[in-house]
Amino acid sequence: MAEGCMRGLRYGMVFFNLLFWLGGCGILGVGVWLSVTQGNFATLSSSLPSLSAANLLIAVGTIIMVIGCLGCVGAVKESRPLLLSFFILLLLIFFLEILSIVLFFVYQDQIDHYAQRDLKRGLQLFGTEGNVGLTNAWMIVQTDFRCCGVTNHTDWFEVYNTSRVPDSCCLEYSDNCGLENPGTWWTAPCYERVKDWLQENLVALWIFALCTALTQILGLVFSMTMFCQAIKVETFYA
Repeated sequence: MAEGCMRGLRYGMVFFNLLFWLGGCGILGVGVWLSVTQGNFATLSSSLPSLSAANLLIAVGTIIMVIGCLGCVGAVKESRPLLLSFFILLLLIFFLEILSIVLFFVYQDQIDHYAQRDLKRGLQLFGTEGNVGLTNAWMIVQTDFRCCGVTNHTDWFEVYNTSRVPDSCCLEYSDNCGLENPGTWWTAPCYERVKDWLQENLVALWIFALCTALTQILGLVFSMTMFCQAIKVETFYA
């Protein structure tokens, strides 16, 4: 009876971690693809230049693959140290995610203030040598979200030291259109536009978060149940 239960848990754990590992492979693959095909697309932040979508996906995918592999090997070999390591790592990540969400809501105003200040500082690097990624990122954001500047199109006036904006701010793009009449520019602030977009997709974001949390909880339950069962089996045959 104990062996049959252990076998069922092992198969379930292996299947779960195989899916977990494959998911990590997929995320890593997308990150590598973005890094290769969109190498010049970097972060908008001047203080965190490595915080690009590609780098984040590569890091997350690698972590998921390592944890999934650890759990899979632990289940196949019925290794209590590996199962316990898998449980501790997954639990640590779960708590860090919860802590990050709590801190985000508690310090939301301070985060908004810091993010806007950092983005405005990044505007000063627009079009400069060695900052092609940041320049392309701002051009894409302003074009896709139909916005201009961080909090206002006048943010660009401090960058150019004149009443001018990048051509990506124009209602109808053309070379040097950023030198024309302000009536031909987007005036909506990009920071608020992005926040509005996140609000509009809040349901999808929460569904994704809940699915992620459920997957992690199942992993924790599977690993700890199998760990305890392994102890019982060992005690039974002792």
